[in-house]
Amino acid sequence: MHSIDSYIMMGIGGLFLLLGIISFLWARSEERGLNYDLSQRPDLREFITRWPIRVEPGALRVGGWILMIIGVVLIILGGIFLAIN
Repeated sequence: MHSIDSYIMMGIGGLFLLLGIISFLWARSEERGLNYDLSQRPDLREFITRWPIRVEPGALRVGGWILMIIGVVLIILGGIFLAIN
């Protein structure tokens, strides 16, 4: 494997880490928005009926963890391949 391929793999890993961090920040903003919306409503119709459909903060966090794990694995593999050459 050429060294440029290792750098590309590490770059993709960095991109996945960045996407994971963005996912965590998005989840935090969604959770704050949802909690604010629920606290402003006299009835909790949206909470009970789940309408309108919103991206759940928990799903975003799980996706963020998956993206971060893939990113770290790619960075480690890229480093190993770079060290081998």
